[in-house]
Amino acid sequence: MMNAIKENNNLIRPTPVDFETYYRICNFLNYEYRLLDEERLNAWLELMAEDIHYWMPGIENRRRENPLQHGFYAEDHMAFFDDRLRDLKRRVARFEQPSAWAENPATRNVHTVSNIEAYAGGCDGEFIVHSVIQSVRSRGLDEQSVIYGRRKDTLVRDADSFKIKSRLILIPNATLTCKNINTFL
Repeated sequence: MMNAIKENNNLIRPTPVDFETYYRICNFLNYEYRLLDEERLNAWLELMAEDIHYWMPGIENRRRENPLQHGFYAEDHMAFFDDRLRDLKRRVARFEQPSAWAENPATRNVHTVSNIEAYAGGCDGEFIVHSVIQSVRSRGLDEQSVIYGRRKDTLVRDADSFKIKSRLILIPNATLTCKNINTFL
């Protein structure tokens, strides 16, 4: 169980990390997005743990009286991404192929991350990080799409930095509002 601040033996909220760790986590997330914006995808892959789970489930519209067990998504339902490291490597390799016509000319990306909350994880050197993301993608002269969402990452300490062990991406839309999702979030 994640470390938490307790009051009268009731769990109130997770234990926030110290300021230095918070700063380093924020810097890591900003660096990750700069790598994506600069199309340094192989360097981005190096930020992934060997056992990464990169998951973006499909969102289902449910009436309040009929919710799924975990809200508006479920592990056994459709996902936009349900990737392990091998899958991420394949996607990166596909982007690098001359036949990747959807990326020629290249999409210009601007990723932003904000509202970062960082907490102690379930074991030493593990951190649970919540954030809000925005991905602006532009192609050609006037084609642009924006994806907003929330993320829950599990980071693990790796020497002087971190690796991404898991990433849950939740978008508010039940249907994508863009032509494709040929990007990493």
